[in-house]
Amino acid sequence: MSDCKAILGEAKMSGETEGLGHVYDVDGSEAAQNAYNDWAASYDADNVGKGYRIPWLAAAFFARHVPLGSGPILDAGCGTGLVGEALSILGYDNVVGADLSPKMLKLASSLGVYERHYMHDLAEPLPETDDYFAAVACIGSLGPGHAPASCLAEFIRVTRPGGKVILNVRHDTYEEQGLKAVVESHKTSKQWMQVAASPVFRPFLLAEPNVTAQLQVYAVL
Repeated sequence: MSDCKAILGEAKMSGETEGLGHVYDVDGSEAAQNAYNDWAASYDADNVGKGYRIPWLAAAFFARHVPLGSGPILDAGCGTGLVGEALSILGYDNVVGADLSPKMLKLASSLGVYERHYMHDLAEPLPETDDYFAAVACIGSLGPGHAPASCLAEFIRVTRPGGKVILNVRHDTYEEQGLKAVVESHKTSKQWMQVAASPVFRPFLLAEPNVTAQLQVYAVL
């Protein structure tokens, strides 16, 4: 899923515009799936038109911390495949895509950059074995109303020791969502350690001036 769905009231409190209102007011996985199915055909054009730049910044950040040939990569909440395609251009292969929306996933599949892909709700356990992935990237699926913070434990479970988990978070709602507390709890329990964080930046250059984001990298212990 993208980083554009939130409950409408939360969106307004966060200073967002109503330009993405058709997905702000959904409630629950089924409603989110329907909203993203409806949006799939114009998703890329709509977001690129707003100056959406997280997929390419995330791929560059990923490349700083995950060497080529490290092993399989999970693109969790892959959407239309923007991140997967960027990783492919940079030379990564063996990328697995998972997303809630079958129509978004169909577009991602058409790019030919995923080793395999499947429909999946990140609120549920991942259908992957322990310690399988060299890295997990979850880019655009941790904003308000998106995947719950509980999915972080699943990312840790499926990532091998020493592997990396790369996230982007909505910095302006990070604490409010309870996401920061869960991130810190995994640090305290020595399940992962933070190895990098980007400066806070605007994910949309041409819209949503009060929405801010941050990229974070964790090493699984």
